[in-house]
Amino acid sequence: MPKTKGQGIVFSIIMSITMAYGMELYNIAIKMGYTLKAGGLSNMTNIVFWQALKEMAYMWMFVFIFSNLWGNRLGHRLAEKIIQPEKDNPFFITLMISGCTVLIMCPTMSLVASILFNLILGHQPIVQLPAIWVGTILKNFPMALMWNIFAAGPVTRFLFRKIYKIKKQ
Repeated sequence: MPKTKGQGIVFSIIMSITMAYGMELYNIAIKMGYTLKAGGLSNMTNIVFWQALKEMAYMWMFVFIFSNLWGNRLGHRLAEKIIQPEKDNPFFITLMISGCTVLIMCPTMSLVASILFNLILGHQPIVQLPAIWVGTILKNFPMALMWNIFAAGPVTRFLFRKIYKIKKQ
């Protein structure tokens, strides 16, 4: 969708912010115990939005850096093995690119979160990192995939089109 390097950076910043915020909402709600209460996430309170905003304020930068270093490129390369641009529906192509990018970025960001929140801030022993990392991936992957496909992706494309006044095809 972006046509220039500058547009690509803007698109990537918007996507990094929307993905980071959604994932922080999810993880903070879990950390605050909402998934263990009767009614689960339906009992979430507004404090979760504020806490997620505070963590998103720096986590989006990790998303931006790692997606630009390897996440987007490897995700696109994986998707190219599946899609046939001349034949496939554009929606299918978007789904495959999104899914393959999440396949790369979820383990990457789960490792970042495991190191930052469990080892550095949580003082867990480093020997537990493999188990913590796998557990974090298992917890985050379903949400990351759904959030990317149904929230962050559409919101990012909508905002990008509004910023650059691009008509939807």
